[in-house]
Amino acid sequence: MPKHGPKPSVVIVGRPNVGKSTLFNAITGQRRSIVGDEPGITRDRIYGEASWERRHFEVIDTGGILPHDDALIPSEILRQARFALEQAHHIIFVIDGRTEITGTDRELASILRKLNKPVVLAINKIDATVREDLVHNFYSMGFEHMFPVSAEHKLGIGDLLEHVSEGIEPEPDEEEFPEIDGEASPAEPKLTRIKVAIIGRPNVGKSTLLNALTGSERSIVSPVAGTTRDAVDETLIRDGIEHIFVDTAGIRRKGKTHEMAEKLSVVMARRHIRMANVALLVIDATEGVVGHDATVAGYAHEDGRAVILCVNKWDAIEKKDKRAFTQQIRDELKFLEYAPIAFLSASKGMGVQPLFPLIHKVFAAASTRITTGELNRFVETLKIEPAIKIYYITQPSVRPPKFVLFTDRTSALHFSAERFLINRLRERFGFQGTPIQLQVRSRERR
Repeated sequence: MPKHGPKPSVVIVGRPNVGKSTLFNAITGQRRSIVGDEPGITRDRIYGEASWERRHFEVIDTGGILPHDDALIPSEILRQARFALEQAHHIIFVIDGRTEITGTDRELASILRKLNKPVVLAINKIDATVREDLVHNFYSMGFEHMFPVSAEHKLGIGDLLEHVSEGIEPEPDEEEFPEIDGEASPAEPKLTRIKVAIIGRPNVGKSTLLNALTGSERSIVSPVAGTTRDAVDETLIRDGIEHIFVDTAGIRRKGKTHEMAEKLSVVMARRHIRMANVALLVIDATEGVVGHDATVAGYAHEDGRAVILCVNKWDAIEKKDKRAFTQQIRDELKFLEYAPIAFLSASKGMGVQPLFPLIHKVFAAASTRITTGELNRFVETLKIEPAIKIYYITQPSVRPPKFVLFTDRTSALHFSAERFLINRLRERFGFQGTPIQLQVRSRERR
């Protein structure tokens, strides 16, 4: 089962558009949740970590709750929120201090009281002294502890955190798990961390794949395209490796992202691709490879991420011909000829578990560093047309593997020469699943 560690959790709840995501970002110190004026932007549970006076805890941002809305998405939001609330150490109930108390606010208050959990009322958007005078109006909500805050301006956050972190034992400062090429702490065994972004156009099964990989129901799954808007993550330790899976919002062309939330989703999804080590590009087998699959794949390729092509819903194909489908992928996504292809059904769990060793393989390939001596012995065996004199080659970085060539040219390599060299590097050293970057410098500049 996936784990988020032993840290106690603080859950942020409230009706839509009261500032929950802004408060989440203020507490965690990072922009993990999308923030905007449109209600209902956050739909899944979003996890983050925070600390106050060496008391470390997990923060969970829930979707805006409408208790009696029977629509599919709101009812799923309520189910997701209940799951988090039942395990909460403390609950922050956010209410808009600039508006009247609504019926939804009172219904939520009633639900929270029945949980028998510690609840603090955070009266948000109190950013002026004149508004602080209105705080007493909210005593009618029936909660003993109330804190006026301004999440946007980070006012009153310290007092709020001091209260919700009471009862949490202070811990010594913890260091993050090191990356694979980092220095391990002498007190702890080294743990490899791989960040995996699940990407693709809307409604291809990304959230279902996240749930299948982690064995949980962290993402809202529905037949409505574009259900996921925030990037939802889940941590899973397997085979001594920490996997951080991020289910990014379905990426649409900018011209088709009319809602502000969807435009922000594209920005956030691209950000999480850049932060990931491996990208799982999900393709819908029932629709085949379409033009927008290439657009999404291009983001991962341009950002130098290792890529695995996941052909989802393969169980729905009557005449299964993997060879023909593979050829279609190679024809449509020529620039991803290095990416391995996995056929699977996320909803039925078919072909999902073999993704783990494949993730490990492409991550290792992207992390491979070849010694300068071995590289130069390799280059001496090559004959590149048109004739180019390579004096020296070295690899300065990994993820993606980057090679610098010192040649007799001042311009970039011709496309055919670059392709030839990359193909020979793959034949000799592997690099399956990862793009390879080449940079040319003249001998004089060396």
